[in-house]
Amino acid sequence: MIELYYWPTPNGHKITMFLEESGLPYAIKPVNIGKGDQFEPAFLAISPNNRMPAIVDTEPADGQGPLSVFESGAILEYLAGKTGKFLPTDTRARYAVLEWLYWQVGGLGPMLGQNHHFNRYAPEKIPYAIDRYVNETRRLYGVLNKRLDGRAFIAGDDYTIADMAAYPWTVSHEAQGMDLADFPHLKAWFDTIAARPATQRAYALGEPIRNGFDLTKDEEARKVLFGQGAKPQA
Repeated sequence: MIELYYWPTPNGHKITMFLEESGLPYAIKPVNIGKGDQFEPAFLAISPNNRMPAIVDTEPADGQGPLSVFESGAILEYLAGKTGKFLPTDTRARYAVLEWLYWQVGGLGPMLGQNHHFNRYAPEKIPYAIDRYVNETRRLYGVLNKRLDGRAFIAGDDYTIADMAAYPWTVSHEAQGMDLADFPHLKAWFDTIAARPATQRAYALGEPIRNGFDLTKDEEARKVLFGQGAKPQA
C-alpha cells in the first residue's frame, strides 16, 4: 500500500496521475498546506523540506519495513521502479525520460511556480517580476513545443513519468499568460493527456479535498504557504 501525503497542487497531481494509471493500491493522507500541516513533526519525519507530496510505501521490495520518499520527481522514479511501468529499461530510452523529468523538476515547475506567485498571489504587483517569469514561461513552453514536434509524448511514442511530471504545470496556462494555440505540438500533447481517464480521475480526486479552498482569497493561508508563517526547525 502506498500512503500518499497530498494536496491538489501540480506536484500533488503528478503522483495521483501515476497511481491512477498504474492501478497501484494507495490511500490519500491530505496535507492542508494553507493551514500549516506541512510543518507538523509527523509530516517532517517523512518530508524534511516541509513540502508535499511525499509517500510511505508500507510494503517495499526490500521487506525492511515502511519506506518514505519525498520530492515529486524521486517519487515518480520510485513508483516507476516498483511497478515496472512508465520508465523504460533500455538505457537510451530511460535517460530520455529522466532528462526531461529533471528538466521539469529543475526548470518548468520552479519557473511556472514563480509565475503563479507574482501573477496571482503576491501582495503587490511587481511588473519586472511578472514580466521575468511570464517570459521564462513562454520560453519553456517553446522548448516543450519543439520537443513534441513529431512526437506523441515527451520521450517518444510512449506515455511516461516525464509527461506526468510536466502536464500538471501546464493546466493553468491561461493564468500563466499562455495561449496553447501558440504552441500547437504542446496543445496536441496536452489535449491527449487531458482526455486520459486516469488523468480525469486523478483531478477529480482533488476537488473534495480542496473543498473550495482558494489561495487568492485567503491571506492567512498565503502567509503560511509563502514563508511568513513558517515555523523554523530546531
